[in-house]
Amino acid sequence: MQGTTRRTGLVYHERYLWHDPGAAASVIPAGGMVEPGPHAESPERIRRINALVEVSGLGEQLVRLRPRPATDAELERFHTPEYLARVRALSEAGHGDAGEYAPVGASSFEIAALAAGGCLVAVDAVVDGTVDNAYALVRPPGHHALPDKGMGGCIFGNSALAAFHARAAHGLARVAVVDWDAHHGNGTQAAFFDEPDVLTISLHQADCFPPASGRVDEGGVANVNLPLPPGSGTGAYAAAFERVVLPALERHEPELVIVACGYDSSAWDPHARLMLHSRAYRELTRALLDVSERLLVIHEGGYAPGYTPFCGLAVLEELSGISTGVEDPFLPIFEGYGYQELQPHQEAVIEAALAAAVA
Repeated sequence: MQGTTRRTGLVYHERYLWHDPGAAASVIPAGGMVEPGPHAESPERIRRINALVEVSGLGEQLVRLRPRPATDAELERFHTPEYLARVRALSEAGHGDAGEYAPVGASSFEIAALAAGGCLVAVDAVVDGTVDNAYALVRPPGHHALPDKGMGGCIFGNSALAAFHARAAHGLARVAVVDWDAHHGNGTQAAFFDEPDVLTISLHQADCFPPASGRVDEGGVANVNLPLPPGSGTGAYAAAFERVVLPALERHEPELVIVACGYDSSAWDPHARLMLHSRAYRELTRALLDVSERLLVIHEGGYAPGYTPFCGLAVLEELSGISTGVEDPFLPIFEGYGYQELQPHQEAVIEAALAAAVA
């Protein structure tokens, strides 16, 4: 194992595993003809990442950041008081839905507030120099949540709240959010749609979730959408970063870059049809580190518990500069998939996004 070259913080808490979205068939609640089974947004999504980090020895090299609950005032930087009251009531009742496919169980309000607060703690640590960068391994996820409702498993908008906190608590003038989750970061886009000082970039599978959301021409003052076709792999993402994402970041000159990090864009995820792998996430992370020394990665989706730990470890290795020597056993399979190279129909989308970004 190499010596640490960067101080990397990790936010994680056992309480995150206690958010209970209820029985389901993937994301469809059980009942009627839907047989009960485990919900896709399960504790295993993040528990197994933390487990591999510990078993690999990397956990001993990271700076553990203790999360705290976000206050109502902090949550209200994005969410309405009425929405907070509704989520709190559902949580106290022990069941309900905060919006569209955003299940709430007993204590979910407190756990979601702890997830959001963990992201705020990570912002503090990165901005004040306690760490060079950080990874918030939190649950439930957040990038679909809107001011007045939850969506897609997301209750509070973790990445949006982190950006609000960076500006309100630390006075940062310019922040950027890069979302590589397979699904459009519609909540983060909505939070800053008319805001020139917060750049939002979302790379996602076209018309996946939410339906008809995240198209190139949706506009926004500082908003870039890259709706990649199903089947897009490492070539498409590398081209999108080189031609659109990195130039947009360089023009914006952010004082903090936040990554909404979903591994559902990986090749074995059941919720999308994209083809990234651990090495791709490592390379995307390296590219962002070259743009900004202040980098905060916030965990979002990823529904292949057997594979996501290797993606998470790759990102954390790149953030910290430490190689654990742990090899991704799936990597030879995914690197051998056909059509990993940039395809003409993918390039057309990237060129359209570039035209919109510089217009």
